[in-house]
Amino acid sequence: MVRTPLTPEERERGERFGRLLRAARGGRSMTEVAASAGISAETLRKIETGRAPTPAFFTVAALARALGLSMDELAERCAPAGV
Repeated sequence: MVRTPLTPEERERGERFGRLLRAARGGRSMTEVAASAGISAETLRKIETGRAPTPAFFTVAALARALGLSMDELAERCAPAGV
């Protein structure tokens, strides 16, 4: 299966999401947050650095729960400017 290339907007949204996760993580280690969310630290690292800009819904939901963020807040803060 060949993946459709991401648009610049999708890549930017992934970068915004990664910045939001890093900020929400604060002083907690990447390993601690990843374990709390039930994902690998490598997956979290890829998401935070924008190398995995379109994580699966359940990964996003698990990270939101682990970091005390609502899905509404994530959607709002990761939306493109002016939306």
